Amino acid sequence: MSSRPATGATITNPVIPGFYPDPSVCRVGEDYYLACSSFEYFPGVPLLHSRDLVHWTQIGNVLDRPGQLRLPLDAPSSGGVYAPTLRHHDGRFWLVVTNVSGGGNLLVTATDPAGPWSDPVPLPGVPGIDPDLAWDEDGTCWCTIAGVGQVRLDPHTGRTLGPFRRIWSGTPGAKAPEAPHLYRIGDHWYLLIAEGGTERGHGVSVARGRTPDGPFEPCPANPVLTHRGTDHPVQNTGHADLVQGPDGSWWMVLLGVRPGGGTPGWHVLGRETFLAPVTWVDGWPVVGEVALEAPAPPWPLRPGPALPVRDDFDRAGLAPHWVSLRHRPPEDCTTGQRPGWLTLRARGASLDAADVTFVGRRQQHPSCRARVLVDLADGDGGLAVRLDEQHHYAVEATSGEVRVRARIGPLGTVVATRPVPPGPVVLRVEVTASRDLTDPRTGPDTVTLGVEEPDGTFAALASLDGRYLSTEVAGGFTGRVLGVYAATGSLHVDWFDYEPLDARPLLDA
Repeated sequence: MSSRPATGATITNPVIPGFYPDPSVCRVGEDYYLACSSFEYFPGVPLLHSRDLVHWTQIGNVLDRPGQLRLPLDAPSSGGVYAPTLRHHDGRFWLVVTNVSGGGNLLVTATDPAGPWSDPVPLPGVPGIDPDLAWDEDGTCWCTIAGVGQVRLDPHTGRTLGPFRRIWSGTPGAKAPEAPHLYRIGDHWYLLIAEGGTERGHGVSVARGRTPDGPFEPCPANPVLTHRGTDHPVQNTGHADLVQGPDGSWWMVLLGVRPGGGTPGWHVLGRETFLAPVTWVDGWPVVGEVALEAPAPPWPLRPGPALPVRDDFDRAGLAPHWVSLRHRPPEDCTTGQRPGWLTLRARGASLDAADVTFVGRRQQHPSCRARVLVDLADGDGGLAVRLDEQHHYAVEATSGEVRVRARIGPLGTVVATRPVPPGPVVLRVEVTASRDLTDPRTGPDTVTLGVEEPDGTFAALASLDGRYLSTEVAGGFTGRVLGVYAATGSLHVDWFDYEPLDARPLLDA
């Protein structure tokens, strides 16, 4: 996956569209690396690379082996892997993260960020979520967590050194002080946190002190970033990290959402990664606008390789942008059984099941199209738009019939059916963002599901309101994932297409 947000003298935000939340970034020479949360999806913690902070290419996943990431079948959606911090120190990459569904906080390292990453070092003495790592001049490693508390840590063994103590929790009474990041900048240590909750009240605040363990004085202009109570098209701004650009200027990566439709507004792509400029005034960071279109930074833009529209599944394994639910046993998901095809063997009987065999990619555009050619000779399955086990739409093929299924909370139904002849069939989903509000209840988009005729004509079977596959309806922390699943037997997938339908593309895919 390579983001392509530059257009002439401007760039478009988000720089990493779709469900890529909780960004943490580090710079190593001319290269930038960024990691995000992955929750119930396997492999975990997508790892992206950039040369300009604007164009990002996913080069791997940090937790890509069962021995690194254990997500039991009873791990709920929006459980799993929360809020990594990625740092480079002493010639190595260090990543600390929380698995809330198994094992708590853990630390892994690598010399190459594309992998392989080490087996996890457990951190039993580090409580809570959102761990951060920072090293002071004498080599002491400080681990700071949501709350916001801190403890000294031996990162090689995972052993804590000394007592855990509270250091600063942001605005008194503010909800959810979290996502701490600690930096030495100039003569001060700066503690950047999120507060207000990751919904519409989200924001970023900062404090500074002379030593990494404080005491910390809060910035008089806190919060230094929030869009709460505004009509800005980007909302829920927070969970930020600071980094220097190629010219030494300062920048912030952060999460935000793009709500659509009427009231209260529904975001369906998940929390996305945005970029904003930072200046320093009187020793405090001042964050520029988080604009959907912004001036290009003052250095050459260096796009990476774009992800092709079609994946023909010709490689030995799956590309890093493909994810599954909780685990991906090779016997249930392989490109080796039938050359040039992806074969999925059914476990759970439907998308309602926690153990359904599913392979998907993040929806990254407000309007997009997904197409897949499936062979039903050995089983049943389909193409799905998934938010979680209780919120998904699918066009499912079985012998002689295609049907559209919808699951919204406790209600599930077959919306439409159509006979099809024997043999492979092309299933198709089109998502169309709402451009005009007919009333305050207008949803953010429409999801149309159907089948393609042999001449390529789209035979739409159902058009469904997209609000029911949104975080505002379903809850949780994730975004939509488009993918294929097996319901019975084995499903063979020849190719999968994904392409944007937006007037102004945010990502070449």
